[in-house]
Amino acid sequence: MTTKSLPAVDRRERLKAIAKTLQRTIQTPQMELDHRSPWELLAATILSAQCTDARVNQVTPALFERYPGPADLAGANQADVEQLIRSTGFFKNKAKHLIGCSKAVTERFHEQVPQTMEKLITLPGVGRKTANVILGSAFGQPGITVDTHVKRVAKRLGLTTSDNPTRVEQDLQRLMPRSQWTAVSQRLLLHGRYICRARTPQCHACPVHRQCPWKEKGLK
Repeated sequence: MTTKSLPAVDRRERLKAIAKTLQRTIQTPQMELDHRSPWELLAATILSAQCTDARVNQVTPALFERYPGPADLAGANQADVEQLIRSTGFFKNKAKHLIGCSKAVTERFHEQVPQTMEKLITLPGVGRKTANVILGSAFGQPGITVDTHVKRVAKRLGLTTSDNPTRVEQDLQRLMPRSQWTAVSQRLLLHGRYICRARTPQCHACPVHRQCPWKEKGLK
């Protein structure tokens, strides 16, 4: 049976089994972006676009030392911010988004990162992916983060047929209780980062190999 024709009830049962297995192998899914506050997580997540968390973690200590909070960064010189974050890639756009976001948080939200999807996505440089990271990891609110890893894993596991992140998010939302959104999506992300890689999937080490319908998967 193809992924496209798989009934929702079967996809739901598949994800339930996958979630249980990943819970055993990734008992406590850790956010790998270093941060000490919702604001630092927001800034780090903006920097993480097209960049590894490890690289972002090398950059943020100097950034936060120079600009500890949103009000500090709101008045920053863009060229100075660009220099501090250059190694994360796309540094001109990221510096623009960081400064714009910090101004919005300072002026519209009294230096407090907003706690709703509706408000978060009004901030420069913040889309649904970033907003869900903040909601889930900073505020303990259910959110499904769909990055490149989650999108890839969800398709390979037959949980979605879409390449559109918003559609993938919606598909996953329908397959599990809201209370599980954050933990399950974080485990899918980590599974994609370390096992179900884009170019060199570690199928031989995959704990959910049995539940995986991907036609190109390797042997266990």
